[in-house]
Amino acid sequence: MKILYIHGLNGSLSPEKREILEQFGEVFSPAINYEANPKAIEDLIQSFKSKDIKIVMGSSMGGFSGYYVSNSLQCPALLFNPAVAERTVYQIVPDITNKKSSYKQIVLGTQDDIVKPRKTLNFLAETLMLQPQYKIHVHNNLAHRIPLDIFEEEVNLFFQQLTL
Repeated sequence: MKILYIHGLNGSLSPEKREILEQFGEVFSPAINYEANPKAIEDLIQSFKSKDIKIVMGSSMGGFSGYYVSNSLQCPALLFNPAVAERTVYQIVPDITNKKSSYKQIVLGTQDDIVKPRKTLNFLAETLMLQPQYKIHVHNNLAHRIPLDIFEEEVNLFFQQLTL
């Protein structure tokens, strides 16, 4: 199975998290400079549409990008504190024919002071008609950074959900 992991602003996929993901398939995690490339989402779609990606994952800015990439590629997504409601860096959201995908698991931390969980929930509420299968996991003591144990727990839950 091919997994596209999209990192956040000035981030990358850590070796420990990559190791967790590699238990489930081949992992692609391109370096993205969101500040220099306002069309990063379109570039990701174009770069990976022929690679038979089955899963999209992302965190923060990568969760924002992953939201739209998963719609375009028509595959499930696991998104950690996705910056879908607001961002500090401008990105062009391309016109995507497929406005929805089959399943999205969203992980939110109530202590996140970078991506405000309440605003994310409002965004998700406004798009319910387009997303027939949302699963939202709220962690009360989670801030913006995703610790390895929560990452592993959510990845395992995500793949369990896909096999049901």
